Amino acid sequence: MAPTVTDATGQPGANGSAGASGTAAASGTTGTAASAGASAQAGAGAQAGTSGQAGATTRTVTELADGRELIYYDRGTPPTARAVADLRPLDAVAPSSEVRQDPMTGAWVTVAAHRQARTYHPPADECPLCPSREGRLSEIPAGDYQVAVFENRFPSLAGEPGTHPVPPALDDPLHSRGPGIGRCEVVCFTADHDASFADLDEDHARLVLDAWTDRTAELSALPGVRQVYCFENRGTEIGVTLAHPHGQVYALPFVPPRTAKMIDRAARYRAATGRNLFDDLVAAERASVGSGSVASASADSPAGNSPSDYPEDSRVVLAGEHWTAFVPFAARWPYEVHLFPNRRVSDFTGLNEDERAEFPRIYLDLLRRFDRLFGDGERQVRAPYIAAWHQAPAGHEDELALHLELFTVRRTADKLKYLAGTESGMEAFMNDVAPEFAARRLREVGQAPAAVSTPETAPDTTPDTTAEEAQR
Repeated sequence: MAPTVTDATGQPGANGSAGASGTAAASGTTGTAASAGASAQAGAGAQAGTSGQAGATTRTVTELADGRELIYYDRGTPPTARAVADLRPLDAVAPSSEVRQDPMTGAWVTVAAHRQARTYHPPADECPLCPSREGRLSEIPAGDYQVAVFENRFPSLAGEPGTHPVPPALDDPLHSRGPGIGRCEVVCFTADHDASFADLDEDHARLVLDAWTDRTAELSALPGVRQVYCFENRGTEIGVTLAHPHGQVYALPFVPPRTAKMIDRAARYRAATGRNLFDDLVAAERASVGSGSVASASADSPAGNSPSDYPEDSRVVLAGEHWTAFVPFAARWPYEVHLFPNRRVSDFTGLNEDERAEFPRIYLDLLRRFDRLFGDGERQVRAPYIAAWHQAPAGHEDELALHLELFTVRRTADKLKYLAGTESGMEAFMNDVAPEFAARRLREVGQAPAAVSTPETAPDTTPDTTAEEAQR
């Protein structure tokens, strides 16, 4: 269920939320997401990003100097400093972007030339996502925070959703275009600049889940929004330009290409079998583990803690009571994992309390496995990754399933996976790592410390640049 957010008067805002639609929250308003956070337990250690006392998730809505919305998410009662004013002399943001449709594929492309001026690899003492300090004002006016969400100053999409819907290709089917209306938000996972999501404790990870759920509920209710996309890019190898641990949320006015393909495949599967594609996919992967391991999974002893829990050819990485993570049969990336709730829901708002309670342990375990893939006892090689949360777009809630697609562009400790000509030019992926080996390796690194990964047959002798990559 979605968090229940109330405004300062104790009344629910529009769709149980207040903020972007402008229907309930005023500057400095504090609300409570009781159902989302009430049963979360505090993390055991004072790790980076610890959110302190367990309890209801509260939300404080305020504004930045240029009128953009800023929302603080806290576990328990937030400090009064959450409503501190943004003292920067900022001019109002006036981004201009448009969406254009590719007449050959039907895909929408966003053109946002103003983003060329966005912040690019600032030094740590000038990070715009750190809390503000005396002499250094940032995008976060408060001196500390747990989770903060604000409208991107350099958004790909901006403007009130629904005011200019993406037009159909009627009068000029070769040049269909429209204004880039939508919303782009930045989600700061922690105030600790040097941390990562994997460093958070479980209570703090649950707070991020509450924030994702709240944003999904609010943004998906706006007119003209077709899909809400939550994601994290980590690592300079991925192209990240701000080192602070953060992700983003996009409210899209169109259905993106990968989702469109899923809609088509799910419809074809339903027509051919009478069943749901995602239900059968998760059931098949869980069946490969064997009934003993899955049935014995619990909060204290999740399946997958020992590599011996699984057959050699299983692609399951870990299986909990409510979530399953596995390497897909046709993985595109060297190390790619899909994470599904075992019960199909269309988006974050559909998760029940048991699923929310188990999520932090499963997700943090998965991210920490990625961080152990390429290191050894003497060095840590953090995996650059993209964590992409797929949620059903409007009108397709009955067939599509909420799930994570997590992948890294690193294929060994010293080599990256570059898209070759067949991949960039034709979208025909070629994977250097067998999915079954990737799953075994991810199971092995579930227990630290991890050894350096080498394939079973021979050490990795792949040249730095393959013949195909040389032609990209």
